[in-house]
Amino acid sequence: MAIRDLAQTLLDLHRPGDPGVFPTVWDAWSAAIAVDAGFGALTVGSHPVADSIGRADNEGMTFDELLTRVRQITGAVDVPVSVDIESGYGEDPARLIDGLLEVGAVGLNIEDTVHSEGGRLREAAEHADLVGALRSAADAADVPFVINARTDVFLKQVGEESERVDLAVSRLRLCADAGARCLYPVGFHSDDVHRRLTSELPLPVNAIGHPEQDTRTHLADLGVGRVSFGPLWQMMLAERAREVLADWR
Repeated sequence: MAIRDLAQTLLDLHRPGDPGVFPTVWDAWSAAIAVDAGFGALTVGSHPVADSIGRADNEGMTFDELLTRVRQITGAVDVPVSVDIESGYGEDPARLIDGLLEVGAVGLNIEDTVHSEGGRLREAAEHADLVGALRSAADAADVPFVINARTDVFLKQVGEESERVDLAVSRLRLCADAGARCLYPVGFHSDDVHRRLTSELPLPVNAIGHPEQDTRTHLADLGVGRVSFGPLWQMMLAERAREVLADWR
């Protein structure tokens, strides 16, 4: 499938109330398993990839190391692939888009935690400006690239809990205006918080789903438009592997 068609397919799978589920993979093996199980698009998670190559999460690997793994994944499957690029590895937005397109990816997550600067949270306008620069680079390549703008205000517990939804919504609305196609208020939320986020945000909302504890139907009922697993699927497989191996010690 041509790169533009892959990107459009990924975009079309973002459906509030009927979410696309994109298993989070880390290598060609896990990607092939997910596609064989019937999934039509994938995410590549920074944490699982870092674990798989012996690096730390939070930009303990380089962008080039990530691209090497993404190329292996896109070479093994013929479905759209979106990539978690953390906070951008200090790379220029055009370099990020061009690098991802070169290895066959058609979407990205970009978060507002700057790992190379002590884990500070970008200012709201600063993060939106980065999203806008990524959109401009994708438009220059003439690809409907899916930018999934993430905020970490819930993870970092920024501000008062009673004000956190409003804070996340205000930050992500700026990202929507700048050219994001999906919004990711990352965290594990109550149903009430999910409903507020999906009703108050202007684009499909990405929820992190637990492969065993959540269901697609439940998240769909909350208005979610996209589901990914973060590192949870890899962690579950690791726990199962330890159980299988335990009797052989």
